[in-house]
Amino acid sequence: MEQFDAIVLGAGGAGLMCAAVAGQRGRRVVVLDHGTEPGRKIVISGGGRCNFTNREAIPERYVSANPHFAKSALGRYTAQDFLELVERHGIAWHEKTLGQLFCDGSARQIVAMLLDECDKGQVTLRLGGEIGEIAHADARYTVEHDGRRYTAPSLVIATGGPSIPKLGATGFAYDLARRFGLKVVEPRPALVPLTLPGEQALFRALSGVATPVVAASRPAKGKDGAGRGASFAEAALFTHKGLSGPAILQVSSYWRSGEAVAIDLVPGAAPGWLRAAKRARPRATLAAALPLPGRLGDALAEVIGVGELGSATDRALEDAERRLADWQFHPNGTEGFAKAEVTVGGIATAGLSSKTMEARHLPGLFAIGEAVDVTGWLGGYNFQWAWASGWAAAQAV
Repeated sequence: MEQFDAIVLGAGGAGLMCAAVAGQRGRRVVVLDHGTEPGRKIVISGGGRCNFTNREAIPERYVSANPHFAKSALGRYTAQDFLELVERHGIAWHEKTLGQLFCDGSARQIVAMLLDECDKGQVTLRLGGEIGEIAHADARYTVEHDGRRYTAPSLVIATGGPSIPKLGATGFAYDLARRFGLKVVEPRPALVPLTLPGEQALFRALSGVATPVVAASRPAKGKDGAGRGASFAEAALFTHKGLSGPAILQVSSYWRSGEAVAIDLVPGAAPGWLRAAKRARPRATLAAALPLPGRLGDALAEVIGVGELGSATDRALEDAERRLADWQFHPNGTEGFAKAEVTVGGIATAGLSSKTMEARHLPGLFAIGEAVDVTGWLGGYNFQWAWASGWAAAQAV
């Protein structure tokens, strides 16, 4: 039986951050993981360059049953704090659009940085063994891992959600949380492509076509969509299964089965723009007048049923404008956890302290990162939640 002050389950971003900070506070910490490599999601993120945070990582850009929960952790450990850590390690970085920060080199630099921080805190890392029995008695937690037993007064759940199962991701965190009396908000794939049913097969023929749009989830009539709607002005991509691209991935975190996705295909177009085009070029077709990729313009014009602008009534063109500005797609699902970047839902925040991430009813039990019901937008937000929630728990273990 090896004794520690804290056992961290999961060697991902949140777990390594928590362990490093706690270790440097003088805590004896062990990190346990069934995988053989730490930080596997970090390594593949951002096209291998790791979109490690976002300058605009504010609570309003996170999805949770309790939209206020993330405020404390995000406010106390900010994107600037993590950026300063990156710069202390001499990692070159650059800023892309919308506040996204990436490594100039490899995502492995972020993993190496976290492992170096763990070394500074004399953290013990044990990888490549299955986690066995986990027990709690006499104010201590005991964990079996790869034939060894570890005990500590603090146990941190940092094993993430079930997104990207090819990396070994599972719902382990939820099962463990339930065992210890914490509730779980139904997990759903997030930042994931949406699939379209057969009757919208016309658009599958456009696979590979991308265009700038404004996309939003549209709650079904009679459903309360208050507090969970958002619109995103980014690119949408048509796929052989349905819809993808940054705008769609963002909307997927808000979308629920049975709801529509409304897309403005001509963002920024002034009212009456088609009637103006008719006066200027009456012989032009609707497809030619659309500021869209050719194949997409052809498909939309076919569905709308307008040919030459000069042959269409002003009312028909007004109707076309409205439809193009609010095109309703009705997805029949998503491409699932296999293609999801993260998970919406997870360990319910109602049972956790927003300051320390500790279970309210069970001292010494903590949950951080993707395992918790806090999901950020696309673009570095989820890594910032991993850093911030890990840092918060590290102050209390």
